[in-house]
Amino acid sequence: MNKPLLLAWVAALIATIGSLYFSEVLHYIPCTLCWYQRIFMYPLAIILGIAFYRNDNDIVKYTLPLSIIGMIISGYHTALQKIPYLQQFEMCKSGVPCSKDYINWLGFITIPILAFTAFTIITICLVIIARNQKK
Repeated sequence: MNKPLLLAWVAALIATIGSLYFSEVLHYIPCTLCWYQRIFMYPLAIILGIAFYRNDNDIVKYTLPLSIIGMIISGYHTALQKIPYLQQFEMCKSGVPCSKDYINWLGFITIPILAFTAFTIITICLVIIARNQKK
């Protein structure tokens, strides 16, 4: 069993289901940056699931860029919420502001932090798979 690939897929699946729960069940309206993060996470849930089923490690070159870009976007989104100075550079001008905290668990866990954590887990797992391929 390819544990890093399984962990990456589970992280992407949980992140995808979680984002759908927030928007479709709790009716939180995603901001622009949330949509960008979804654009990079949703395909990962599908691609990594298929790759795990087929035990295909060659997907790293396709999935790692998605994960890294998603991690950068969610990191910026987290900084935007947590550093008040950055809010003047907020790109969400219509609809829900990107700096809005729908959740704030334990005083610091927000939706972008959850996305950043998932993208980071996926990225680390994909790097491990890539290193194992080189051996």
